[in-house]
Amino acid sequence: MGQLIDLTRPDGGTFQAYVSDLDPAKPSVIVLQEWWGLNDHIKWIVDRMASEGGFNAIAPDLYHGRVTGDPDEASHMMNTLDFPGAVHQDIVATRDYLKTQGGKIGIMGFCMGGALTIAAAARLDGFAAAVCYYGVPPKEFADPKDIKIPFQGHFGSQDDWVTPQVVSDIQIAMVGAGNPPELFSYEADHAFFNKTRPEVYKAEIAEQSFARTLAFFKTHLA
Repeated sequence: MGQLIDLTRPDGGTFQAYVSDLDPAKPSVIVLQEWWGLNDHIKWIVDRMASEGGFNAIAPDLYHGRVTGDPDEASHMMNTLDFPGAVHQDIVATRDYLKTQGGKIGIMGFCMGGALTIAAAARLDGFAAAVCYYGVPPKEFADPKDIKIPFQGHFGSQDDWVTPQVVSDIQIAMVGAGNPPELFSYEADHAFFNKTRPEVYKAEIAEQSFARTLAFFKTHLA
């Protein structure tokens, strides 16, 4: 089980993050939240990355204490999030905290966190690999062609937000830039990994994608 810790942003502000027990001998993975906030589901992923993957794992609280289960409120919180601040302040602070532990650092995220994963991979250095689950940022904020590290993506073919065409655009952009991604498309809807949402959760697909995620990080963070 992890615990909440306080982190300091480059601008001096503070926020919390949920972190597993840390071992300097292990590589680390940052887990970025969905639009619901740093809820129990994201904490469960952190714990699972630590217990099953053998990684140091941490999830920064990008909403700074706000969590919701209401989709309208979640949409409002995501749409009012300072995305540049989340990337260049909260994620940078989390990355720099992990740097003190030593070892390579990966980053992954779901939905909104998937979009921020692409943004962090495209705009920041210090990461050795990235995994995105069904999220993509506006191209003017972060273009996948700017990702220079190994990148894996998991998407649902029935997703009406990150559509198959959007996934194809990621593939074309990254291949054109000389960094072919490893992308997987499943017969599933958006949020197929979220077991707290039975209307879209696909257990077999979730487990298959998670196994691929662990293998990817074990390869590139070794």
